[in-house]
Amino acid sequence: MAPKRAVAAASETAPPAKRTRTTTVTQRAAAVSKTVVETKAAAPKKAVAAKKNTATKVTKKTAATKKAGASKKIAAPATKKAAEPSEASDKENEVEAAKVNGTKVNGAKRKRDQEQNESVGDDVASDAEVNDERGGKRAKKDEAASAPAKKRKAAAPKPAPKRAARELKAINEPPSQVMDIFVFGEGTAGELGLGSVKVDGKKPIDVKRPRLNTNVKGVVQVACGGMHVAVLTNENKIFTWGVNDQGALGRDTTWDGGLRDVDDEDDEDSDDEDTGMNPKESTPAEIDTSDIPENTKWVQVVASDSATFALTTTGQVYGWGTFRSNEGILGFNKSVMVQRTPALVPEISKIKQLAAGLNHVLALDEKNKIYAWGAGQQAQLARRLLERDDLAALYPSGIGSLPGRAKAEKLACGSYHSFVIDTKGRVIGWGLNNYAELGVEDEAGQDGGYVMRPQLIKSLEQYEIADIAGGEHHSLACTKQGELLTWGRIDGHQVGQPSESFSEDNTIWDERNKPRILLVPTVVPDIKDVVRVAAGTDHSFAITKEGKVYSWGFSANYQTGQGTTDDIESPSLIDNTAIRDRKIIFAGAGGQYGIVGALPEGN
Repeated sequence: MAPKRAVAAASETAPPAKRTRTTTVTQRAAAVSKTVVETKAAAPKKAVAAKKNTATKVTKKTAATKKAGASKKIAAPATKKAAEPSEASDKENEVEAAKVNGTKVNGAKRKRDQEQNESVGDDVASDAEVNDERGGKRAKKDEAASAPAKKRKAAAPKPAPKRAARELKAINEPPSQVMDIFVFGEGTAGELGLGSVKVDGKKPIDVKRPRLNTNVKGVVQVACGGMHVAVLTNENKIFTWGVNDQGALGRDTTWDGGLRDVDDEDDEDSDDEDTGMNPKESTPAEIDTSDIPENTKWVQVVASDSATFALTTTGQVYGWGTFRSNEGILGFNKSVMVQRTPALVPEISKIKQLAAGLNHVLALDEKNKIYAWGAGQQAQLARRLLERDDLAALYPSGIGSLPGRAKAEKLACGSYHSFVIDTKGRVIGWGLNNYAELGVEDEAGQDGGYVMRPQLIKSLEQYEIADIAGGEHHSLACTKQGELLTWGRIDGHQVGQPSESFSEDNTIWDERNKPRILLVPTVVPDIKDVVRVAAGTDHSFAITKEGKVYSWGFSANYQTGQGTTDDIESPSLIDNTAIRDRKIIFAGAGGQYGIVGALPEGN
């Protein structure tokens, strides 16, 4: 029998310790911190920006819930600059330690770092200054072009605006199936969309099991970002809620709230109806459409960590927010740092489908060409980027032809990796692979674990894949025969596999003889007829054709909807009175929350 493979680079890490959790709601409400060696796979370290628009400065200290376990033995591809400890103040270090590989810090009072606000811009005016500086050259060219010509024989007629000159042909159909949405998880950043005050005696935070969100009606599609949500309604409106620090909501959420001192309050027993959250962020509201043509019809929304993008019937793409890299905010495009309201992405057209990772976006056009843009330090854009031109990543560029003459049918993204399902049910992938999240064994568990160019995933060749999803360091898929497959990181029960699924042939083990990486996509036993899958950072969902939804993985913030903060080790039915008799047709997840969608009652 072959010896068990050990995780590479043993000298860099320590064996995992048992993870613990705190006992109070406020402790659980803080961000989950993972003890994985900060290496190249580490996501952008985000300091949570201070809110200029929130006067509610909740003074109660919240302890961070730590997803403990000593540092992992996996070396990941990230720059040393992002991994080495900085000489920042103790206060900044405390905020940085609360991050989960790029997932923003949750918590009832969410401290925002003032220095980041100054660099990003506290409001639209400051953003405009940054944008003007970035686009200076372009502005000068525009100014020169608009100046009157001195020696022209005849003035050329002014061309009509493009929008007025021609009608774009519709190539996409809007979704029409309405669903009720049920939310669960932490919610202290407003990501549950339940508002900022109690309703019927129930707080809008720490929701243990699915709860109907009555603040938005007629939902036909949902996109879950790290700490924000966007939905499309049957009235052709886009509503958003959650964190708006970098413009991800596409609307103004300035709020002149009052101060509230909670030093002497007990969060568990307080009768205060107000949570102190910004009601304009935590309550669904429509995006700013002032710069969007009136006849625009939406067909899809997708959400990354700090940005949102929307697709129209004519194949145009609008976006707002920003992208982040290992070093911080990268920008929205080459001339705009933070886009506060929806803006057209002019470089692409006739787009049929979008998908978003933590900080990158994919777009498929009607000629089977796939574009990628955003942050690309983990190869998620399928192209090499030059350090001297880091803004080139913000320009949508084609990833090249797909292997095997594949014709793309469905796009999907993990936090730092990308997938394509072709018309034959084959899977093509690229991006980060340090935990074998692509299903590629080569270099998994080692430094430089990424796949630069799209390649057919050979470990999935025996299956005909119907749906696929990626988390931070794990992935899952379902076949057209209803089988559920999982692979990637194991230590938080992300793959939902029983211990007997791990062997010397398919698993990387640590020096304590604990399974760490499932290298090969493996069928999960005892669950059948799966038709759809979804993944959050470290938790996952599977929906069956009967309309039942199962969840598993890390649950310290109730993000599995199972009513517990303990890990859910294997796929378990979500069963409470709110959804027990409802047919579930959608599941989505962010950092510390989850959403499921059900057909309206009577359907």
